[in-house]
Amino acid sequence: MEELAYWVAFSRVPGVGRVRFSQLEAFFGNLKSAWSAPAEQLRQAGLDSRTVSSIVSVRSRISPEQEMEHLASYSVQAITCADASYPSRLKEIHDYPPVIYVRGKLLPADLCCVAVVGTRGPTMYGKQVTVDMVGGLVRAGVTIVSGLARGIDSIAHRSALESGGRTIAVLAGGLDNIYPAENVDMARRVMENGALISEYPIGIRPKPDNFPRRNRIMSGMSLGVLVVEAGETSGAIVTARQAIDQNREVFAVPGTIVSPMSKGTNMLIQRSEAKLVVDYTDILAELNLSMVAEQMEMKEVLAASDAESVLLAHVSAEPAHIDEICRRSGLRTSEVASALALMELKGVVRQLGGMNYVLAKR
Repeated sequence: MEELAYWVAFSRVPGVGRVRFSQLEAFFGNLKSAWSAPAEQLRQAGLDSRTVSSIVSVRSRISPEQEMEHLASYSVQAITCADASYPSRLKEIHDYPPVIYVRGKLLPADLCCVAVVGTRGPTMYGKQVTVDMVGGLVRAGVTIVSGLARGIDSIAHRSALESGGRTIAVLAGGLDNIYPAENVDMARRVMENGALISEYPIGIRPKPDNFPRRNRIMSGMSLGVLVVEAGETSGAIVTARQAIDQNREVFAVPGTIVSPMSKGTNMLIQRSEAKLVVDYTDILAELNLSMVAEQMEMKEVLAASDAESVLLAHVSAEPAHIDEICRRSGLRTSEVASALALMELKGVVRQLGGMNYVLAKR
């Protein structure tokens, strides 16, 4: 917990991102030592003069311990990239945030998520498509990620909640600054049925430059991005292109050629930058998620045994033979075979042949 306070403190320093965090940890061994280091040592760690000046300035104004108290007063949890609960898919992008702030709760099931983005001024067509697409995805067990903005974002969150699903809102400022203010009540509902996330500490107001950075988190933590309606130069198109750079799937809903709100989505489709989708099942099929709902229902009926819980720590995305799994877990072969059979039935693991197993979903 003590070291976490210094992660939080450094996250307040402009210009200190993933690379700088790594430099500081590598040179000083821990961030607590880095926080109290003199300027000359910070320069020896490889930091430029501007960053060193920022660190010296910020640490003269804040206390790491008080930062943690401040987070607690807002019921905000800080999760570092070294924490097992940090969204694993987000760490795949090159500029992932070293620290994220969370209000609400992230669940393992949220790894199966799709970002839904679009214009702040949707047409009736765009509104209806969002409701239909999100409702179908949620019923299939998919968590919906969006940005809590007006328009498509708000409709996506609302539709997920009304369909009884989970949703995550990624903000462009501190979690004490809900923007727009009209979505304060929706933010509360999102916290109760998902989470609010930001890379920005408490007290940071959303600025124009923050929104593209916010968008990279939305796409980075998701399996894919659905663009419902968007103009040619809208932020949703920027998010789609960020998703492409992150090797994420991009989906777009086609629209009439005379609607300004469909020019962006039609352009993505025309340039083969996005896959054309007309139903939520198109997304499920492309992401191989068609069985998510059935798997989740089965998991609710068949609770995990002690052996299954143990095996979850020893089965990964890399194929492992049953003998190797037995060796790692320390369980008897009969226990492992029985547990793996049930886990396969639930859709938790897959057998690749030859008694080799992998996790079905990460």
